[in-house]
Amino acid sequence: MSEHILLTIDGPRATITLNNPAVHNRLAPADIRALVAHLDTIEAATDVRVLVLTGAGEKTFCAGFDLGSLKPGAASAEGRRYSFEALCDRVEACRIPTIGALNGSVYGGGTDLALACDFRVGVRGMRAFLPAGRLGLHYYPGGLRRFTERLGPGVAKRFLLLAEEFDDAELLRIGYIDWLVERTALAARIDGLATTLGGLAPLSVTGMKASINDISRSAFDEAAMRQRIRTCALSEDLVEGIAAVTEKRKPVFRGR
Repeated sequence: MSEHILLTIDGPRATITLNNPAVHNRLAPADIRALVAHLDTIEAATDVRVLVLTGAGEKTFCAGFDLGSLKPGAASAEGRRYSFEALCDRVEACRIPTIGALNGSVYGGGTDLALACDFRVGVRGMRAFLPAGRLGLHYYPGGLRRFTERLGPGVAKRFLLLAEEFDDAELLRIGYIDWLVERTALAARIDGLATTLGGLAPLSVTGMKASINDISRSAFDEAAMRQRIRTCALSEDLVEGIAAVTEKRKPVFRGR
């Protein structure tokens, strides 16, 4: 397990920290394997309801893949399983809501890792830059899809074709980040979002997240969505939610 990828679980909240600020939290192959293992742990922990992904230090959230580890040519099946693309796809598909606590700038593949989160909170002074075109790389399918789906083809082209550098205000304007806060306010904003998500009905939240992701990928599956609706309609959580409203109290959801 990589010492540069830390996992903490506190009640319904899990936090993964990219802990290598000396190299701007760049991810080597061992780091990606550690991240995938932590995601396995989180997926298996049914009492965990929200994941926060953040970086150590005050300069960079993530500078992407360690290019020194990049080997040109076709990758093996094992290599693809632990590729940067597979990691970002896995974060996007995570069962529970994910919050990117962007403690600093995002560069290279780090831009996609952040974009794979459901919500992103940035800090003033952060920047974003994706230099694939300057390196001779054709970006991978999953990343191209996320940039195009979530930001639109025009902004995707600014990131990928122009290799444009974006400042904090522009990142907020184009919707790359959902909130922009002072660095001193980041922890409180993340705590508030995590507390809100952790207190909502998990079957409802995870079901709607999966459905929204399906729709955004043009993979509309009405039967699967109807099954999620039925699951919620027959759940103990719905009974609890209605009772809480009637009794004017906070609901206690158990995910069943």
